[in-house]
Amino acid sequence: MTAPVRIPFPVVDEVSRHCLQEAEPETVHIEVHLPGLLDQGRLRKAFLEALHRHPRILMREARGPWYRRQYEWELTPEPDVEVVTFVPPGPRALQDARTRALTDAPPLSMSPPIRLDVVGSVLLLTINHTALDGPACLRVLATAAELYGGRDNSPAAPPTRPAEPRREAPDTPAGWSPPARVAHGRPEPSPGNGVLVTELPLPHRPKGSPYTVNDQLMVTTALTIAHWNREHGARPRPLRITMPVDDRPRDTTMPIGNGTRLVEVPYAPEELDVTDMPALLVRTAERTRALKSLPRPQLGHGAALLTAPWAPVGARAALTRTLRRAAAPWTSTTLLSNIGRIPYPLDFGEEAGRAHAVWFSAPARMPRGLTVTTASTAGRLHLALRWSKALLSSGDGAHLRDLFEHYLHTTEVTP
Repeated sequence: MTAPVRIPFPVVDEVSRHCLQEAEPETVHIEVHLPGLLDQGRLRKAFLEALHRHPRILMREARGPWYRRQYEWELTPEPDVEVVTFVPPGPRALQDARTRALTDAPPLSMSPPIRLDVVGSVLLLTINHTALDGPACLRVLATAAELYGGRDNSPAAPPTRPAEPRREAPDTPAGWSPPARVAHGRPEPSPGNGVLVTELPLPHRPKGSPYTVNDQLMVTTALTIAHWNREHGARPRPLRITMPVDDRPRDTTMPIGNGTRLVEVPYAPEELDVTDMPALLVRTAERTRALKSLPRPQLGHGAALLTAPWAPVGARAALTRTLRRAAAPWTSTTLLSNIGRIPYPLDFGEEAGRAHAVWFSAPARMPRGLTVTTASTAGRLHLALRWSKALLSSGDGAHLRDLFEHYLHTTEVTP
């Protein structure tokens, strides 16, 4: 019998594995809304075949002795568990499935570390973020849609933009002091994350603008948090917003795993002035372009040193957790993950139809405590706010949504 293939944990996976917390699981939730219902047998068959077409997703954490120098993924020929579950209908079925996506991570010990709940015409995919990210699993779901419906689900061509030369961002605020934190609202007594999803119009952008919708979303996020912090009496401090950058192809050759690199977009308090919105948008565009053009390891250079196999994983895990706690004051203010226009039709055929809304949400562990995730489908913006209950309540989330909607509208400047 052939021994299973083993793959050492990449840097992102290992750092996440070192810092797992039961109270705030590292899950990514993807929610796909279709116009029609899906057949159970056909969907299970299509999803299983999609897993085989992307075999890197069929993995579990390999067992090893306490003194091992690295974690390894073990690839499996078949799933260890039934991935697809059809949830009985009910008035709270979708809300309960969302809650489960935030509180119950698929175990790393079982292949694959994902779960697909079907709630009526909604597909709710839960991903253990230690192993995989949202765009990779969306690629697998697009393959399943094509196998289920028999329709082409190839990705649309990305928008054509001239290649950006490597450049330094002008007048970037210094990052030597700890950034602002999102001010506490009314924390809830229970642990874990909360989430709110909403649909908004895509912001208008004049043709030929030197900035993108992503830059409008970045400005919106910064202004929303600055407003929230003023309301809650926080002293003005520089903001730093983490932005994932994903350079992978979207076709079937897309590498499956955690494939984004993280950059941080800074703002000085005095910059967040809406009296000259065009200047703020252009300055943001210059910064995001410069950051995207710089080659950088996924989590920076320090993470590569931490994950080098110079000591058993248990010792390095303890050191990583200690350093993360020490670095907590320098953690970015929030994370904005803009998936952009969903590249796949997610067309499940004549009866189930094509997705008309897709939401993602990213983990919101303290000290950051709040993440903003956006995607666009069918000409609409789908926003998910996710927060740590140690920081905010559902009422706070609703107020942040209202602020976000207001400031998104203010970015619609005319020439």
